[in-house]
Amino acid sequence: MKKGVRMAIWGILLLVVVGLAYIRLAPSDPARWHTAIEADNDKRFAAGAIRVTQAGPDALTLVDKAAQALPRTSRLAGSVEDGHITYITRSKLMGFPDYTTVQQTNGTLKLHARLRFGRSDLGVNDARLGQLLAALP
Repeated sequence: MKKGVRMAIWGILLLVVVGLAYIRLAPSDPARWHTAIEADNDKRFAAGAIRVTQAGPDALTLVDKAAQALPRTSRLAGSVEDGHITYITRSKLMGFPDYTTVQQTNGTLKLHARLRFGRSDLGVNDARLGQLLAALP
């Protein structure tokens, strides 16, 4: 193999490794991701989904327990006491972060799940919201 081809291959591999490291290690700014959910209706889009439902006073506590039980999920900001929580869930293989925000106000529970990198989540975030809502009675 020629030296120029080997150098090009090593350069491409280096770019891939740096890109993957950035995806895994990029900081998550709560000011960007832990924001109020303004929607009043369910919405599905290529990069995520929003669900809005009426729920009892303990709904946020139940959803919080369900969210924390999800694999590779951690809390970014908020609390049940605040009535507003945002979680990060990372994909198994590549570690891509998805953000799920849940807020409860006056008997209305709103959930918003979305990706950070890419254009389509292939329905993963909508399915995650379905899992969280399944925790409700």
